[in-house]
Amino acid sequence: MYPKKFAAMVDQFQRLPGVGSKTAERYAFEVLEWDKSDIERMITALVDMKDQIHTCEVCGNLAENNKCLVCEDLNRDHGIICVVQTPRDVIAMEKTNEFKGVYHVLNGVISTSKGILPEDINIPSLIERIDQDTREIIIATNPTVEGETTALYLAKLLEKYPITVTRIAHGLPMGGHLDYADELTLIKALEGRKKM
Repeated sequence: MYPKKFAAMVDQFQRLPGVGSKTAERYAFEVLEWDKSDIERMITALVDMKDQIHTCEVCGNLAENNKCLVCEDLNRDHGIICVVQTPRDVIAMEKTNEFKGVYHVLNGVISTSKGILPEDINIPSLIERIDQDTREIIIATNPTVEGETTALYLAKLLEKYPITVTRIAHGLPMGGHLDYADELTLIKALEGRKKM
């Protein structure tokens, strides 16, 4: 029905999460109306993001330099580390404007059914980060079976360190994800965290 080049663009938009065929068509028609300079800016932004964004050498968050903006910020409380699953969760937590510590991104969770073991996610570098200034580690994995498994594993692993290990309160529904939660829910979850 559509020319092949247009259909190819629709197919590319459909690869995005939550984008069905109708939305993909609308996006393709919108891009068709753009000036060539707008399209070039979009292409440049996509290529730059792919080429220049990598993981922070300290926490695993997204970064343009060796360290992410949070790890570089000397005004943050580096004695409190919030452990999350993905960089999206860092963004969700940052939107609350409540958490003033730093993050550690696991980039996954333990899932034996999928063959993902503790050594497959970013746990060793978390242990390396613990020093005499570390006071608390907040485990903020999603309240799913895999998230809970990972939280329990971390709590057991961290028992031998002289730090407080807490878990965010479940203001989030079971099966929910941090990046879909509203700011108030995340604030309440942070406020209601408890020792594990």
